Amino acid sequence: MAMLWKFMRVAKYSKTALSPKVKVRGIPTHSRHSSSKSVPSDFAASAPCSNTVELLGKSYPQDDYSNVTEKILSKVGKNLHNRKHHPLWLIKEQVKEHFYKHYLGRRGTPLFSVYDALSPVVTVQQNFDSLLIPQNHTSRRKEDNYYLNRDHMLRAHTSAHQWDLIHSGLDAFLAVGDVYRRDTIDNTHYPVFHQMEGVRLFSCHELFSSIKDGEGLQLFEQGHRTAHKQECHTMEAVRLVEFNLKQVLTKLMTHIFGDGLQVRWVDCYFPFTHPSFEMEINFQGEWMEVLGCGVMEQQLVNSAGAQDKIGWAFGLGLERLAMILYDIPDIRLFWSEDERFLKQFIGRHIWQKIKFQPLSRYPPLINDISFWLPSETYSQNDFYDLVRTIGGDLIEKVVLLDEFAHPKTKKVSHCYRIIYRHPERTLTQDEVHRIHRAIEESAVRELGVEGRF
Repeated sequence: MAMLWKFMRVAKYSKTALSPKVKVRGIPTHSRHSSSKSVPSDFAASAPCSNTVELLGKSYPQDDYSNVTEKILSKVGKNLHNRKHHPLWLIKEQVKEHFYKHYLGRRGTPLFSVYDALSPVVTVQQNFDSLLIPQNHTSRRKEDNYYLNRDHMLRAHTSAHQWDLIHSGLDAFLAVGDVYRRDTIDNTHYPVFHQMEGVRLFSCHELFSSIKDGEGLQLFEQGHRTAHKQECHTMEAVRLVEFNLKQVLTKLMTHIFGDGLQVRWVDCYFPFTHPSFEMEINFQGEWMEVLGCGVMEQQLVNSAGAQDKIGWAFGLGLERLAMILYDIPDIRLFWSEDERFLKQFIGRHIWQKIKFQPLSRYPPLINDISFWLPSETYSQNDFYDLVRTIGGDLIEKVVLLDEFAHPKTKKVSHCYRIIYRHPERTLTQDEVHRIHRAIEESAVRELGVEGRF
């Protein structure tokens, strides 16, 4: 379920954006029980010949919504969550094992099935419409998502698969995959990250069978929507679903982080769950948000063909859990090919205690950039995406230092500080200067800003 996420103008970077045709060779993924087959990640840009993007064996015509870059496409198919001994794989396997062991069906088989090879290319209908997200909701903006065209995109959350999996007849499942968002640049944000979705549906018998004198209790009524329930749910049903959800997630977090873990719940709002909550855990004296969850919107459940059931959904970020559990300080490290990083997570079993030992801390190089904003709409995420596209993983952080409005001309100026640091070697000022100069030139050319360099 989408969580932690407060969701371009199409930038046609002359050096870094998609050429009119980009081929991405790979094998389409298929959903299956506890699947773990990765998509080959060999990518190649072909010579311009048509206005299409070829990705995972399919062609997508570009239009005025297309804003995905070659830099982002190069991440598609990496499937870090399926790479054995990778820290994201370890977290995924720990959660899987917990659910397989503690939640069994009538015949003693795992109640939850797992889908970890679903294609990251989804339709806008899957990513937004199926989840009842309004047409004017900010989460749909081009400034925050990677669109192949108006109809297809790289999924912004694993919730994009909720409707399809429920419609296929599943009552309990986990969906894991890479998701894509245009966002700020710092040590906890990256345009590609990994999520795990959990969904559980209950029939009337399943929910009330263990309740004394529960034979007369019902799932549904014709009532009124409040802060605590949907209009079609009875309060008894909501309370039991809510209790079950919080109990399941508290057990999961305790299992991962150990006994004595402090958990608290914060009320929040997601378009496709109501009521909805965020879980925060106290780890080493600091409260940290780790997942979002809630009672599923009945309209979504009904439209997927499960009209006689009520359920919950949760979503958690694998990077967030891994950074906390293994004390990994920088999200860019998950993409490292450095053996000094990867070998630290090879253990005898998935529950082995591991504390990340930092690689040599290389010094940062800091450069500022200032410019007057164009009169038309300007998005900070457009600038962040441009910086990421040109600088890649050499960019550790981008901070808006100053915003100034000229008293006479009313023009607005932004000053950003860009911190360059390679996680595996020392950068030279010469190579950083070349990158910074390319960012300045591209900002003027592609974003229409007026440089103050």
